[in-house]
Amino acid sequence: MKVIKIGGGCLNGKKTISAILDLLSVRGKGNIIVVSALHGITDMLIEGMKSALADDQNIPDLMSQLKHRHMLVAKYLIPSGLPLREYRQDLSRMLAQLERMFYGLNFTREITPRISDHISSFGERLSGQLLSAAMRASGTRSLYRMPHKIGIVTDGKYGDATANLVKTARNLRQNVIPTLKSSQVLFIPGFFGVSENGEITTFGRGGSDYAAAVVTAASGAEMLEIWKDVDGFLSADPRFIEGAELIPELSYDEAAELSYFGAKILHPRTVEPLRKSRLPIEIRNTMNPDVTGSRVTNRKIVTPSVVKSVAHTTDIGIIKIHAPGVGARPGIFGDVSTAVAEGGVNIKSVVTSQTCISLLLAQKDLESARQALQAARPRHFRRLEKEEDIALVSIVGEGMARKPGIAARCFSAAAACKVNIEMIAFGPSPVACYFIVKERDLPKAVTAIHTTFFENPGRSEVGPSQTSDNK
Repeated sequence: MKVIKIGGGCLNGKKTISAILDLLSVRGKGNIIVVSALHGITDMLIEGMKSALADDQNIPDLMSQLKHRHMLVAKYLIPSGLPLREYRQDLSRMLAQLERMFYGLNFTREITPRISDHISSFGERLSGQLLSAAMRASGTRSLYRMPHKIGIVTDGKYGDATANLVKTARNLRQNVIPTLKSSQVLFIPGFFGVSENGEITTFGRGGSDYAAAVVTAASGAEMLEIWKDVDGFLSADPRFIEGAELIPELSYDEAAELSYFGAKILHPRTVEPLRKSRLPIEIRNTMNPDVTGSRVTNRKIVTPSVVKSVAHTTDIGIIKIHAPGVGARPGIFGDVSTAVAEGGVNIKSVVTSQTCISLLLAQKDLESARQALQAARPRHFRRLEKEEDIALVSIVGEGMARKPGIAARCFSAAAACKVNIEMIAFGPSPVACYFIVKERDLPKAVTAIHTTFFENPGRSEVGPSQTSDNK
């Protein structure tokens, strides 16, 4: 038995979803299918909360849009008559629950973390309900089970929950595995679980990948297969590098770092539940399902070029905290990180010097972090500086920490195309090095570095030169 995760990017149209159901009718039987929301629905729910808070007159239109999106797909996939009527009734019942929550939000006049997680979870609920109904209508036996009903247990942290694997495994092996038959498909919505107090808690944006990994580890499945609209991890963004190469195999660390630094293939936490049991992840393209995509395993493969991929993100900004000796005085960084955390901001990375602490943050968090630091007492800094219009470029590969000259080659490549490197960090992860450039220089930087490591004359053919199992 395996777990198959279907990404939201694949659930973006009637014909695409129909193709996925055709695949599942053959490949999904006897397996667990973890689903994301239909493309764009989670954003609609998040914006809907703001709209409902502003004016309850906005709620009927929001509910109409949600019903229309799902019925549009349902009418294409489910034959008219009894099957479609039954689905319409089930959909109406679920939307009625959601509608009551929107009106409750408007009445209380606040979007609490609790209500935000509960409402956000409906995207995956609606998707799982739709796909299961369509699968049954096509003649394949199908079950649909809610995470909070079967016991995917979390630590209770709203918006960024972590699963309790021990308790979840016990629940799934009692409540799910005995009911799974080789002739049927079992759908489970991703993205959320339930705290021990019975509260719905989400795993964060993109957390359906993590949810699928939790189900894989907890159910005793042999592997996690993730279906997307791409073949897998590439050596660079194909929008910048036309000949970007597919990476056939990556280690857990490489996949996590690439995902963290901008490659939108996996949620960065997906590998966490799978490490202990050494369970592999396979990426499959729904439009090309017979082609083997990237495989993520516990093996550490060092290629001749060492670097496997050049990733990037523009969703980055910097808060610089200036003060004499700020990087050396005990306790200052602790106060800074506490203030930022209390402002609801996650620090991606930190670079310190004697006179400055630089915090790397998501773009959306820059102003919140600045305000939190301005309000903090005692105030340890002389000046705060907010830096935007930058990009983060990372190079990732097993063996980088043991290979001299990697950073120097990056600097040389950047200098050759007249790109200034604003900041560099090499050491926090043994498989990654990252640096900051101006956003306008990003295409040049990625192209130059990819050329250096992947297109250099005399470069060895891609393939393992050293392989070790991650014990």
